[in-house]
Amino acid sequence: MALSQWLLVILIIQIIHGLGTWKLYIKAGRQAWEAFVPVYNAVILMKIINRPWYWTILLFLPIVNLIMFPVVWVETARSFGKNSTTDTILALFTLGFYNYYLNYAVDVHHVKDRSLHPRTPLGDWVSSILFAIVAATVVHTYLIQPYTIPTSSLEKSLLVGDFLFVSKFHYGARVPMSTVAAPMVHDTIPFINKKSYLYDDNVENRNTSFINNLSLPYLRLPGFQDIKHNDIVVFNWPVDTLYNMYKTADRNYYKPVDKKTNYVKRAVGVPGDSLEVRNGFVYINGKQNALPDRAKLQFSYKVETKNGPFNNYILSSRYNITDFPQYNQDYSVSYFPGISDENLAKFKNHPNVKSIEPLKREKGEREPSVFPHDPNYNWNNDWFGPLYIPEAGATVDLNLEVLPLYKRAITEYENNTLQVRGNQIFINGDLATSYTFQKDYYWLMGDNRHNSLDARSWGFVPFDHVVGKPVFIWMSYNSNGQGIKEKIRWERLFTTVNGSGEPVSYFIPFLVLLAAWFGFSKWRKHKKATS
Repeated sequence: MALSQWLLVILIIQIIHGLGTWKLYIKAGRQAWEAFVPVYNAVILMKIINRPWYWTILLFLPIVNLIMFPVVWVETARSFGKNSTTDTILALFTLGFYNYYLNYAVDVHHVKDRSLHPRTPLGDWVSSILFAIVAATVVHTYLIQPYTIPTSSLEKSLLVGDFLFVSKFHYGARVPMSTVAAPMVHDTIPFINKKSYLYDDNVENRNTSFINNLSLPYLRLPGFQDIKHNDIVVFNWPVDTLYNMYKTADRNYYKPVDKKTNYVKRAVGVPGDSLEVRNGFVYINGKQNALPDRAKLQFSYKVETKNGPFNNYILSSRYNITDFPQYNQDYSVSYFPGISDENLAKFKNHPNVKSIEPLKREKGEREPSVFPHDPNYNWNNDWFGPLYIPEAGATVDLNLEVLPLYKRAITEYENNTLQVRGNQIFINGDLATSYTFQKDYYWLMGDNRHNSLDARSWGFVPFDHVVGKPVFIWMSYNSNGQGIKEKIRWERLFTTVNGSGEPVSYFIPFLVLLAAWFGFSKWRKHKKATS
């Protein structure tokens, strides 16, 4: 649904609200017209139901408002003396239209200074849970989102089992596009394994389904930082067609952008760059990309063994190799998905190593799985490009040779129709010899050059798919460790994701501050009790 259509929907809701409450406003000592003025009517309603003004903001926040509307319906009824369980049920199950009954059919009186404290322990519990969910949803949606590293594509910067906090405000928090969805979950509700949002994800119905019109257009709050070269970015996987990342898809699931699977990669290319991969190394505008000192490139290797398989615990603890190998039938040959140069230098001296051979493609050897998936481009994961990364407002010449590089951006990400007739290209029915991009795009890759599903497989990531910036590791769990001492990577607890040098843990200072806070709270309670 376009923004203008959503504004019309909001206006209609305001009229419905006004028609159903204007008499209640009068009985509360206000003017009838105040029930009809958008936003202002909500501010006045908060005064009538004796609730804080900032609830008005919560009523207009997608997802959060799904919780707040029922609360306000019930609170309105209670502000006019309707406190019974029956009144509460009627307010909820009529979707707020119970207030029409109170407005026109019942002689009610406004309870100006009613008690806001729940009358039963159950009511107190429900109230606390509701507003805990509201607060957590606001934080999760607009400030900080937790994220777990599931793959080794960014080792050694981020390890499998790292639990992160991802900042939404660095690049600007994105307003949810899925307006009817469960709070604080992504595409699937845990335990029951059901879709968490209301949307017809059958690709054939994407433009005709009524419920898909409930989705908001792309909106993003202002951020204070642009994505820079080598920033680690969490984003929605642009080519996601899975039900979720843990379930094999039985068909193409066409999902809203904000419900596509979350990925994390490094932004090696930003809008306007010319990118090339030479022998596994990224070059930006002709210059080799210099990664931060915490980042370690990894490549795949074929290793001949002298005597059977390697011990994974030894590989991890002694050689810092966490992408464990696969073997041939008699264990004489192993295939390591990723080893850094630093670890390779030590691993060469392993007593079970007979020989080591890097697994790299030759220049000009085409990999069909590599973008743009066109036989005219003999590119592979090690030799790729050059490729221009589109920038909003930039224009490229368009012909049949260039088209495979930008077709998906033009059609899928920028919502144009495209046809090829002979040697001619038509966009939205008009002959096109050039194209001007509407959005900024990024090139996101893993540091593990041979074990990373990244932009080399599916191409550009538009900025509207960007979720946020990982900033903090609060927990790190090593499933290959032995005992609690090694299962938890203590040195990574409460460390920053970015920065130079070895990560510094703030876990001990955090515990000290936590103990000080509890001590202060206990002292303050004791002081109040004695006074």
